[in-house]
Amino acid sequence: MKRTKKALLTSIVSTFVIGNIALLPTMKADATAANVQNAATSKVVFQAKDVDSYYAPAKGKTGQDLKKTLNDIIDNQTELSYNGVWDALKKTDEDPKNPNNVILLYTGRSQSKSTNGGGPDDWNREHVWAKSHGDFGTANGPGTDLHHLRPADVTVNSARGNLDFDMGGKENSEAKGNYADGDSWEPRDAVKGDIARMIFYMAVRYEGEHGEPDLEMNEKVNNGKDPFMGKMSVLLKWNEQDPVDDNERHRNEVIYKDYQHNRNPFIDHSEYANQIWKK
Repeated sequence: MKRTKKALLTSIVSTFVIGNIALLPTMKADATAANVQNAATSKVVFQAKDVDSYYAPAKGKTGQDLKKTLNDIIDNQTELSYNGVWDALKKTDEDPKNPNNVILLYTGRSQSKSTNGGGPDDWNREHVWAKSHGDFGTANGPGTDLHHLRPADVTVNSARGNLDFDMGGKENSEAKGNYADGDSWEPRDAVKGDIARMIFYMAVRYEGEHGEPDLEMNEKVNNGKDPFMGKMSVLLKWNEQDPVDDNERHRNEVIYKDYQHNRNPFIDHSEYANQIWKK
């Protein structure tokens, strides 16, 4: 599917339209809890019918057919510059209890948005799919895709480096609940599923088209510069053990509505992971 830049067409009267999907700024009075706006956190939550329409071409498919169809659905995205990622993360990862802060991925710490940078106590842009795995760096597209970029403590981000994901190792002294050994990183329990679903997204979104890398999961660690990320069986377990939460749903919606105009299918349908990869 040829990828073009898709602009967000906004009506100032009552609706936002993306492709053939209508997003309503207000919800019906009898909407269910999953479809309302959380006034305390100003979280915009999608209407189920919009998501159903978005994924209609994938209905009834499994395995590689499902993977290919999801790629066709999500690869029509607006790409950010790497510099533009800074401001985007300040919105996608905003602390719902303090709009001046962001929540850091591995520590869970709430930290001032203004402390982004390179100092040891600053936060920076963590590539959950390590940018050396496929050697795409910070190129527009995979290197700037918000669906796998998160704010992280500079020192902790450095400790994770380009390690694959697996269980075990020594606990990180600054980011309690995170463990590392010579070839893998285990994140804290609260974001294990988040990590898995970001990796699933990258493995579906980037299939070697349009000059982009072909990213895939495997059962290895120590993947180095090869375009692979492990460990697939562990990531599938994390997807089940740590279900999708409201923070992920909110983040997915902000990226879709305000920035890239594509969704992470594994946040909307976490069951897709097993339907594609589980043997």
